[in-house]
Amino acid sequence: MVKLPEIGKISAEVFNELIFPHLGTKSDNILVGPQHGVDVGIVEIGNKAVAMTSDPVFIVPEYGFERAAWFAIHILASDVVTSGLQPSYLAIDLNLPLSMSKEELTTVWQTIDKECKKMKMSIICGHTARYDNCHYPMVGGATVLAVGELDDYVSPVFAKKGDRIIITKGPAVEASGIFATMFPKYIARTYGEEFAHNAQSLFYKMSVVDDALTTVTVGVRDNGVSAMHDATECGIWGGVYEIAQAANVGVRIEKEKIVIEDHVKEICNLFNIDPYASISEGTLIITCREHKAGKVVEVLKNKNIKASIVGELIDKKHGMLVREYGRDKKLEHPKVDPFWKAFYGALKQYKEMETEKI
Repeated sequence: MVKLPEIGKISAEVFNELIFPHLGTKSDNILVGPQHGVDVGIVEIGNKAVAMTSDPVFIVPEYGFERAAWFAIHILASDVVTSGLQPSYLAIDLNLPLSMSKEELTTVWQTIDKECKKMKMSIICGHTARYDNCHYPMVGGATVLAVGELDDYVSPVFAKKGDRIIITKGPAVEASGIFATMFPKYIARTYGEEFAHNAQSLFYKMSVVDDALTTVTVGVRDNGVSAMHDATECGIWGGVYEIAQAANVGVRIEKEKIVIEDHVKEICNLFNIDPYASISEGTLIITCREHKAGKVVEVLKNKNIKASIVGELIDKKHGMLVREYGRDKKLEHPKVDPFWKAFYGALKQYKEMETEKI
């Protein structure tokens, strides 16, 4: 029997053993059902495709409540847009800690409202209360729905051998953005005040909403984009592995061709984590028919979103490969994201330093 992870998302083995065999009532209306590493489920309702995803409401007070709320809503929307459809509706449950004030809740809710309006997403229902034993950062849960035409959604089922792989922004966007926001003084001690200040701009790159909705403007399925995946836990290596696994194909990727945002290498070195295996909300992995791959990179760059063609989907019999320094090696799923240990270690050290000052 497979074991649960010490921290973070469950593995494909746990999913397949415990979750996948027990999915309630079967329905012919399900277009895309649950799969490990697939961000959304999609059902047919009437003559429309309805994509949906659920996630925790993740509020970190240390970010500042406005930034925390921005991040929370973009985490939710970033999964549903990998369907290729525009976010439409939000159902949200807030189970708030007793320590949260009216002013803090006002900031959170007004920020969520503002970002929903930017995305043209309506809030349709929810639950809001304060309870004992509710703690940051997991303060509830939410479901986002995207509604579109049956011919407009994308999914790994449409990906196939020969599709090109495109990656936006590069590795460890989220890991680096969080470290830069939480520990600017520590970063400044090594790289200077200007570096630490500029690195905090990574925070607002932790979303793939613009990436995904821009990408599908070139066309979908045989006319362009076949699938998209948000590189969250276990980063680019985990995300590429998962999208290939879901599409039932192999993959060959060239590490040197992956773009990378400023400040990421330095921050990952400082906190001793592998950027390519680290959590990277904001990094979009795209599979696309070869004839439209260049156009995808072009439209993304026109939106000031870094992107590059880094490899292709290949026959499953060839496996999953990463080329680095001219040599191929096996791509393996990291399974445990190095960010969490590094983050909580740094947070503990920071709190001990603050206690000593008092």
